[in-house]
Amino acid sequence: MWCSSTNSIALTAYTYLTIFDLFSLVTCLISYWVMMKKPSPVYSFGFERFEVLAVFASTVLAQLGALFILKESAERFLEQPEIHTGRLLVGTFVALFFNLFTMLSIRNRPFAYVSEAASTSWLQEHVADLSRSICGIIPGLSSIFLPRMNPFVLIDIAGALALCITYMLIEINNYFAVDTASAIAIALMTFGTMYPMSVYSGKVLLQTTPPHVIGQLDKLLREVSTLDGVLEVRNEHFWTLGFGTLAGSVHVRIRRDANEQMVLAHVTNRLYTLVSTLTVQIFKDDWIRPTLSSVPIANNILTLSDHHVIPMPSLKAADNLNPVTSTPAKPSSPPPEFSFNTPGKNVSPVILLNTQTRPYGLGFNHGSAPYSSVLNQGFGIPGMGATQGFRTGFTNVPSRYGTNARGQPRP
Repeated sequence: MWCSSTNSIALTAYTYLTIFDLFSLVTCLISYWVMMKKPSPVYSFGFERFEVLAVFASTVLAQLGALFILKESAERFLEQPEIHTGRLLVGTFVALFFNLFTMLSIRNRPFAYVSEAASTSWLQEHVADLSRSICGIIPGLSSIFLPRMNPFVLIDIAGALALCITYMLIEINNYFAVDTASAIAIALMTFGTMYPMSVYSGKVLLQTTPPHVIGQLDKLLREVSTLDGVLEVRNEHFWTLGFGTLAGSVHVRIRRDANEQMVLAHVTNRLYTLVSTLTVQIFKDDWIRPTLSSVPIANNILTLSDHHVIPMPSLKAADNLNPVTSTPAKPSSPPPEFSFNTPGKNVSPVILLNTQTRPYGLGFNHGSAPYSSVLNQGFGIPGMGATQGFRTGFTNVPSRYGTNARGQPRP
């Protein structure tokens, strides 16, 4: 009613902070209700996320109110109405008293935690720079201004100061446009103060891991992986259940001879220092060595159309061959250990695929063949000493400098 009678949009923007204080009182009541409630089968993790949702809704509504003020201020720049200052200053001090009383007299645990855990706003950073300068001159004020002020108290004082400046400028010079400028300043301060809190509470609702505890969690997981009997720690997931409450679940694979209860106690003892609500799944290592009997082989896996069977020479053919080495061999005894071209009795045929067979059908014999047979296959040329017992069949290979037409080496 006072905002409509004064026609001041700056006082309206400051009144939205009073509405935010009312929502903070509702959040405080929800926090006390959560403390009295116990987990139920439906809400197995408790009701702590209700206060997180209340903080998120309050800060988002305050930002929406700031956006509405910015829209109205842009319209007022085109046509600035007259501002009545009769109740402007009185309304400013009444709203300031109510805001400070609400924030300082009641211990609001959710907003107190969010204001400390969330990142600083641009208003807090500028005031912190100014406070360092003042504390350099008057060191006794360091306990009040440092390390950083309460963001809610700071925005209440800054908004009241902007309204006081507006009142003086309108009373002295009838400068009504300063009311719109003050409304924009209060809206920007409100948005800049509430945005970090909305981001922090929104990340809690999204079940993300807090950045400041990631290093501690990694250290604890490394300690757990080195415990006696622990083979692997996997599927770990940690998230913020409520303000200051961390929940998590982890799977631990242990040896088959390890004690499950002992490992569970050690893992819980290590992680409970940081994770208050913890679920640990212990399972033993159940790997089994594969056996050949467990792999069924089909009878019709090989077909003659897709495979070639190369039969190995029989034992009788091997007995007729002359061994290359001087080791004596009897027909009834097994072939010598270092003899060549003497396959064993139990050697099965070699099966080769069509895609892997080599072009052996060129008329060449493979293996250790006698020198005379190599010469008979066409490598030697008659008349060039093919029957003189050369140690290689390539008797007509030219020397380093080649040969002339008469077969004599070149100079």
